[in-house]
Amino acid sequence: MDEKLPYYMAYPMPLLYDDERQNQRDYEYMKSVYPGTAKRLIPYIEEECDRLEYTGSVMYDEYPDRLQLLLLCRRIYNRAKEDETKKDEAKEGEETGEWLQNLIQVMTYQELCQRRRENRSMRRKYY
Repeated sequence: MDEKLPYYMAYPMPLLYDDERQNQRDYEYMKSVYPGTAKRLIPYIEEECDRLEYTGSVMYDEYPDRLQLLLLCRRIYNRAKEDETKKDEAKEGEETGEWLQNLIQVMTYQELCQRRRENRSMRRKYY
């Protein structure tokens, strides 16, 4: 009973990267429970975001330009629509409408936000 615990045992240090790993796992799980339409859009969105992941990119601007973001979403929409029409030529004339463009915008902005957060946390570790 008279033994004193070392400082590192009395005040355990939390795992440094455990929070990030847990957040990433939660994010991946939430993406896995998206509805079918949203799941089909994920590869297009991730591909466009991968193209923007470089130093000085619009993605990492403090206030990204709204027009650039809309053009990004339009590119995603056009690619997804083109690929879907190639796959489902029997569904000609089916109107996807504005709701699909809105869904793409929301999912793209969420993905950009996630990548910006990851980028900020990586910069903090090394500098």
